[in-house]
Amino acid sequence: MLDPVGILPVDKPGGITSHDVVARARRALGTRKIGHAGTLDPMATGLLILGVGAATRLLTFLVGLDKTYTATVRLGVATDSDDADGEVTGETDAAGVERARIEAAMTALTGRIAQVPSTVSAIKVGGRRAYDLARAGEEVELAAREVVVSRFALLDLRPVGRALDLDVVVDCSSGTYVRALARDLGAALGVGGHLTALRRTRIGDFDVADAAGLDALDPQRLLPPAEVAARVLGRLDVTAEEARDLRHGKRIGDAARLTGERAAAIDPDGVLVGIVERRGSELKSLMNMPEGASA
Repeated sequence: MLDPVGILPVDKPGGITSHDVVARARRALGTRKIGHAGTLDPMATGLLILGVGAATRLLTFLVGLDKTYTATVRLGVATDSDDADGEVTGETDAAGVERARIEAAMTALTGRIAQVPSTVSAIKVGGRRAYDLARAGEEVELAAREVVVSRFALLDLRPVGRALDLDVVVDCSSGTYVRALARDLGAALGVGGHLTALRRTRIGDFDVADAAGLDALDPQRLLPPAEVAARVLGRLDVTAEEARDLRHGKRIGDAARLTGERAAAIDPDGVLVGIVERRGSELKSLMNMPEGASA
């Protein structure tokens, strides 16, 4: 029996890590070669994309895709992790904050912004994870990073005692911390804020509505590498001779066939050869799939 190969979108439940999902998939699919694109915190739910077998090579092209989240921000309570898993560091009466002020502050956090990631994050500082340093009681100073928040919209709001809960939707570039948006929104309004719920609903054009639950991690649900690569990068049909040359590390001619900088090279049998990119007037393989891998 051939080892399973493909991409598997999964709807991660709350309370488990992304690595836990990978471990479940390894047992269900009978293979250890599984990775994921874009970690979700244990508190978060929603879309997690797994690469299975040789299709793990495609994950690097999926990690950087734009994402959509729905979330709940609690104004009036700040935490040291910027989410509900952290310790409360301050409380302020936020029940009377007006919707117009909230939406104006959200608009100011939309577009190309410089964002300081949450202290409790997986970013490495001097070779150590920021969250390890923070939990050890060490001071952590993370540099601001440029991210793009193309939508930060208020869906609903409701008082919760002296706090105010906001249901929001966020469209953003890869690397954006929604926890940091909650923190910065609370800071801008002078009341503090943190994230109490987070759900990732989209990665690129992959939607959580099409994802498998943990009880449906079945090889039949695997998306073929050729389909996924063409969907993300565009398709370039190559001849059998060109496919052979690419697999042997040779360049093929006429980069004008490429509409973008990269594309999925697919042979006459519908099998993904690899990812090609422009090199002058020619095309060179950036990543090759092993021969015999599934289409």
